[in-house]
Amino acid sequence: MKSLVDEMLAQALDALRAEGALCDEGKVKAQAERSRDERHGDFASSVALSLARFMKRKPREIAEQIVARLPQVEGVSKIEIAGPGFINFFLDKSARQSVVGTVLAQGAGFGRSDVGAGESVQVEFVSATPTGPLHVGHGRGAAYGAALANLLQAAGFRVQREYYVNDAGRQMDILALSVWLRYLEIFGEVVPFPASAYQGAYIRTIADELRQQQGESLLLGAAGVSRDLPADEANGGNKEVYVDAVIARMRELLGENKFRLVLFAGRDALLNDIRTDLEEFGVVFDRWYSERSLLDSGAIDRAVKTLRQAGHAYEKDGALWFQSTSFGDDKDRVVIRENGVPTYFASDIAYHMEKFERGFSRIIDVWGADHHGYVARVKGALAALGKDPDAFEVPIVQMVHLYRGGEKAFMSTRKGEFVTLRELRREVGNDVARFFYIMRRCGQHLDFDLDLAKSQSNDNPVYYLQYAHARICSVLRQSKERGYQIDTVPEEVDSSRLVQEQEQELLTTLSRFPEVVEAAALAREPHQVAFYLRQVANDFHAYYNAHQFLVDKEALRTARLALNRATRQVLANGLDLLGVHAPEMM
Repeated sequence: MKSLVDEMLAQALDALRAEGALCDEGKVKAQAERSRDERHGDFASSVALSLARFMKRKPREIAEQIVARLPQVEGVSKIEIAGPGFINFFLDKSARQSVVGTVLAQGAGFGRSDVGAGESVQVEFVSATPTGPLHVGHGRGAAYGAALANLLQAAGFRVQREYYVNDAGRQMDILALSVWLRYLEIFGEVVPFPASAYQGAYIRTIADELRQQQGESLLLGAAGVSRDLPADEANGGNKEVYVDAVIARMRELLGENKFRLVLFAGRDALLNDIRTDLEEFGVVFDRWYSERSLLDSGAIDRAVKTLRQAGHAYEKDGALWFQSTSFGDDKDRVVIRENGVPTYFASDIAYHMEKFERGFSRIIDVWGADHHGYVARVKGALAALGKDPDAFEVPIVQMVHLYRGGEKAFMSTRKGEFVTLRELRREVGNDVARFFYIMRRCGQHLDFDLDLAKSQSNDNPVYYLQYAHARICSVLRQSKERGYQIDTVPEEVDSSRLVQEQEQELLTTLSRFPEVVEAAALAREPHQVAFYLRQVANDFHAYYNAHQFLVDKEALRTARLALNRATRQVLANGLDLLGVHAPEMM
């Protein structure tokens, strides 16, 4: 219905432009919004107020000109000008009732639009370094990123979902060391395990798999690992200096090829686990992009060369620095270390430059709260490379706190372990986890109530929504059992019978779905869809409790069953966008 009013306004503005009475050069969009107060109609537009600064006239006079040129459209019962120049539109019941036929005709396509006009957008999310299993924080990023990508696609954008594999750098070296030291332990070679190494039981599992594959071939020089090392933390030393020294000794003893063999064994095992975990969670990526490929392809060298040529890089203390303070950062950043090794930031610069080179016009990175300070420097680097920094967006996903019985819950207490996404999914289920993760704005901290998540009551929003869908399916099954017609084609549905208060409210809510999907996609806010679906369920349950559907009068029964079917479709479409199932029985 909003699109109907928007089209009316667009025709009126085009008429004014054709007459030479409007000189905004098409800069003002003809748009209406749902009225918050029914006394102001169903929709209201402030377009006259926006045009006033172009036309240098009173908004109310402009509104009168617009109203005079609005086409007559069936379903719009009244148009009035209010206040300083707002244009209010009142719809008759037939406009609301028509949504039933529209939903049934469009089916799974209801709610989709072309507002994105095919713009190419990449959404990169999760991208956890493969040094351990995914934890509950990663789960929130996965649920948010997947829902956002679905919304953008539904709004007409061309979307690619990408996982950036941080498989280069110091953290991966520490992973390799952790696996190798546990491998040595299996053979009775006891070496002090650095405090900075990865402590989890999963490291022992990987080490045992490595033993099965490589036998004793990686025991080279094991006895000399600890010789002449700096003091570790337990003996008053620096733990980071110590772990770097042990890594260097591992490289020396094994050689680069076998060092990489251990590293890749750890990476691949954890990456396979991450991929499986996400797929079980219903999150699938179009591409898994390796950080190491940036080195192999020369992308980092090209990015650094571009910065040099643009005059945004300089040498100091043997290192190469990006002059990021010229682009709003608080200090300049090293891109090439004294030893000639690129920094993680250099990889990030190259990676984002390469994204634009692949043809994406907009890039959305979903990052965790600990990366907030990183945004400005990446935007600065893009600007220095001649890219539009405003085409790079970074929704920040805040922390997740689990609660049970009103207190913070710890689902795993083994040293070196944490609450994994897999543990959470096993306890509450995928659907609940997906919905709970996105029912708050991503920038807000999330308190995840495990007791509520597992309850089968109306207080649990997932149960409430799925029950509404299952309840409709039950109504339709009963109708079929009684021999009633339940699959009436849209053209034959007489929605004029739907005049009761609860029916009108439900019809109005259903008609809002395309607007909600569009607004949620453009605002990058999947939680808008979650809130909307709860309203649909609330309206339906109120309707169910107030009226009989399987009445004797065939025309009324058919209309009400059609409204049930339309409601079921909207619930299913919305839940699908969020990655939540719509069960037929509960």
